[in-house]
Amino acid sequence: MNYKIIDKEKYYRKGVYRHFTKDCKCSTSMTGRIDVTPLKAYSEKTGTKFYVNFLYILSSVLNSREDYRMGYLWQTDELICYDQINPTQYIFHEDTETCTPVYTVYYEDYTVFYEKAVLDIEKAKETREYGLDMENHPNWFDASFIPWFSYDSLNIELPDGYLFFAPIVNWGKYRQEDGRLMMPVSVRLNHAIADGYLVAKVFKLLEEKIEMFCS
Repeated sequence: MNYKIIDKEKYYRKGVYRHFTKDCKCSTSMTGRIDVTPLKAYSEKTGTKFYVNFLYILSSVLNSREDYRMGYLWQTDELICYDQINPTQYIFHEDTETCTPVYTVYYEDYTVFYEKAVLDIEKAKETREYGLDMENHPNWFDASFIPWFSYDSLNIELPDGYLFFAPIVNWGKYRQEDGRLMMPVSVRLNHAIADGYLVAKVFKLLEEKIEMFCS
């Protein structure tokens, strides 16, 4: 885990950062539908898991910009940027109707990531422990799949005044719309380090990355 300390006086969002860490601590979130038709076709053609493929694309997108890799050290009141962030995925157990968090390391190499993510999932299926350990995994972001419903909106609430900068991303069941497979995705970021443009940018980057990945 490596990071650099951001000089808050030179930070390009200096004014916004001050306002949303001092005057109005809040987050910004958005739900939108993205076209996953080519990713579904690619997954079927290659015999790979759609879920893991999307998890890779999502991790790649969130690592592509410093804005999505920001962190806050409350002990020293420092704004930092991690060299890399990794997905915390969640495995659902049908028998207990509970989830197990899975800490998966992001690798830019798709083959390596895919193999390790699948292994992580298989190991998680063997336990029923919740096992969330945020203290030892500060540069992990939440990546949670909601496969039971193709929702239209989703809101994640955090305690008022809590400066949590890691992205929280959820996605649901895709459905056919005008011959395309459209999947709901929800993105939550702290308003101190992101605004509507940066949240919306995630959706644009996801569709661009899907197109590149599948071609």
